[in-house]
Amino acid sequence: MEGVLARQSFLGENSPEILGGTAALIAGLGGGGSHVAQQLAHLGLGNFIFIDPDKIEFPNLNRTVGATYEDALVGTPKVEVAARLVRSINPSARIKAIVGTWQENIRTVRGADVVFGCIEGFAAKVELERVCRAALTPLIDIGMDVHRARPYSISGQVVLSMPGCPCFICMGHVRETDCAIEEQRYGHAGGTPQVVWSNGALASTAVGVMVQLLTPWSDVTVASFLGYDGDLSTISPDSRYVNRRIGECPHFNSTSAYGDPFFA
Repeated sequence: MEGVLARQSFLGENSPEILGGTAALIAGLGGGGSHVAQQLAHLGLGNFIFIDPDKIEFPNLNRTVGATYEDALVGTPKVEVAARLVRSINPSARIKAIVGTWQENIRTVRGADVVFGCIEGFAAKVELERVCRAALTPLIDIGMDVHRARPYSISGQVVLSMPGCPCFICMGHVRETDCAIEEQRYGHAGGTPQVVWSNGALASTAVGVMVQLLTPWSDVTVASFLGYDGDLSTISPDSRYVNRRIGECPHFNSTSAYGDPFFA
């Protein structure tokens, strides 16, 4: 324990206890979520909730941290790979690994202190945000895209959705046309894109956002929308949000959207 305290002392008073008592849920344990799980384990997070319906296949080996050739052979569930990885770093970590979708486990989502959305699809992101808003739970969403340009280009984002603050739609993260556009673009880079480094950059940024939210190490305001330019290897405040004038969020401004006592 002394080593943990010394390593994390700069994060502020009681930061090891704060992190040790925090429960983080990761929805999606693929390329992005597996990075997040690994880094949270190194940070000393005490409670993990993993939700993913999929098993490891050979195309996953180029980007899922902790997955092995043997896992692909036998089809190990992704949540079990993540649990094994975390326990190899912190054997005392408390882990709940669920093979299934987060939509089937909404009550479990409500039990987390913070949620990492590492899922594909704008419609699914909006749905998860609605659940987190009703539970008054911070949601940190990460995502990236490889699209045709010169001949390919990589872009992504880390977006923080907080109760009482602008939502994904307000920030310009999600537009009405996005769902149709993503269906047309999906798979431009093939079924096994080599994106492990960009997933890692986004995951590291997302974990940093969580640390900034939970610990007193910095008085800088947490950025809500960070854009990733994989071509330039830069992460900075996204212009889609910076250039907007956002007042009260019109999408989550009723009692049914915040802390609904009958929410399930």
